[in-house]
Amino acid sequence: MPLETPLTVMHLSLGAKMVPFAGYTMPISYPPGIIAEHHHTRAQAGLFDVSHMGQVTVSGQDVAEQLERLMPANFLSLLPGCSTYALLTNEKGGVRDDLIATNLDGDRFFLVINAGNKHADVAYLKASLPDLTFEMHEARALMALQGPLARRVMQRLSDVSSTLTFMTGAADCVAGIEAWVTCSGYTGEDGFEISVSAADAAALMTALLAEPEVEAVGLGARDSLRLEAGLCLHGHELSPTITPIEAGLRWAVSPVRRAGGVRAGGYPGSDVIDHQLAEGVTQKRVGLKVEGRRPVRADESLLNSEGRCIGRTCSDAFGASAGGPLAMGYVEAEYANVGTSLHVEVRGKRVDLTVVSLPMVAQRYFRG
Repeated sequence: MPLETPLTVMHLSLGAKMVPFAGYTMPISYPPGIIAEHHHTRAQAGLFDVSHMGQVTVSGQDVAEQLERLMPANFLSLLPGCSTYALLTNEKGGVRDDLIATNLDGDRFFLVINAGNKHADVAYLKASLPDLTFEMHEARALMALQGPLARRVMQRLSDVSSTLTFMTGAADCVAGIEAWVTCSGYTGEDGFEISVSAADAAALMTALLAEPEVEAVGLGARDSLRLEAGLCLHGHELSPTITPIEAGLRWAVSPVRRAGGVRAGGYPGSDVIDHQLAEGVTQKRVGLKVEGRRPVRADESLLNSEGRCIGRTCSDAFGASAGGPLAMGYVEAEYANVGTSLHVEVRGKRVDLTVVSLPMVAQRYFRG
């Protein structure tokens, strides 16, 4: 039986189409439809329920140093109120999961973890770092307000949040409701993630939707927005068999954690990742523009001009802002250059694709 978020009744009252996702029943779209919701987020502000994701506080002595044993991020230099994107790696350099970590006060970090992996991730963290305390906040909701007018909305409803820059967070009151707010986003747009008590979630969603710029948006548009923005999804672009370097995420391996850095290595798979940083990789993640209107699907074989399989697609969507079907995939490194022509076979018919730069729609994070 799928779980419900604190906002499920709200979604149903808004006419959402609900689907199973990561163990929950979640809204994939509302009556306006995925394309309209996508365009609204790019133009104004979309409100997403992401309460299915894991919200975890980790605390203990030397917490930053201990987290660095499992992830190649620079936790020790992360100032209170600042966030970082972090990767849980395995011994082969693959990605167990990705997450956002925020330094609350030096002794505590707040982690937002992918829904499908949250219990396994917390179990792994507890087993690997037994001196730390991990608290999963099951009785909280999480909403994401995303889009170029999201900041205007927050200026009216909050005291502190509208001043946040990309990858920072703060405690605040939003529409009179106590919340923890961060500024990161999964659409490529400026935006905020608002963590509140489950008991306050419906009231806050109602207040946000009362603002003229805001409309509810489901998982369908969330996926097409993140694909256009070139952002990875675990289980698609990221997996235990794909390294951060192959995924184009070398920036997520902090320079101080690389070979020659002041705190080099010490996390699972660091030798593999350092080797790839120095020598390169045999496969790379690329953006793919579909020529024509026929969509492709994830896990299609990507073929070169001779018909040889040189990679696979990993995500697909209709890029409403880009004006047609898009995909991301992994290809042999020699085929990763922008402009390379590839194709797939879809039900016996050839569909041509062109390698394009990532992101496919420019990211517009607010950096101050």
